[in-house]
Amino acid sequence: MRSSKKNKTLVRMVVLVICLLIALNSRRILKILYPIHYYDLIVEYAEKYSLDPYLVASIIRNESGFDPEAVSIKGASGLMQIMPLTGEWIAESMGRTDYSDEILFDPRINISLGTWYLNFLYNKFDGDLKLVISAYNAGNGNVRTWLRNSEYSADGITLNIIPFPETKTYFRRVSRDYKIFKVIYREGIKYLFSD
Repeated sequence: MRSSKKNKTLVRMVVLVICLLIALNSRRILKILYPIHYYDLIVEYAEKYSLDPYLVASIIRNESGFDPEAVSIKGASGLMQIMPLTGEWIAESMGRTDYSDEILFDPRINISLGTWYLNFLYNKFDGDLKLVISAYNAGNGNVRTWLRNSEYSADGITLNIIPFPETKTYFRRVSRDYKIFKVIYREGIKYLFSD
């Protein structure tokens, strides 16, 4: 009986130590589950275009899973999944003369074009992240159409309903990942078990 009590106490202590180790390393574990690849490029171009790098990272995570060779069924390419026609328009708007569809697979160029476009959407929709993220996925023409439809927007400014299921899911996932990235990586955030 005494041995049984000792075993229970030992098991409880082991469980407590394991829980403590997990809690102390939770930030490290979260960084493994939510890595940010191409961090330096993301920060460089996010700063250039006045964007939060964690928003950019959350879009890349959802668009391509940080795979620079990713190509969607619709033909969107690279880290930020830029459609060739959109890429050509962005490059022209930026004053680039070297555009070809192949450059969309270059991480530096893709992030440069994608962050420029995100900034364009950010300015077009007055920083409303729901509109910006939705427009990145569905196109800014669709979002403008939704805003003019009283079924989706009561005031023509705020989007109450995202009518495309894919875009609704995309918005939720990008928003979730954006919050997670900010908690894990942002300096200055008070994190209970920081390293």
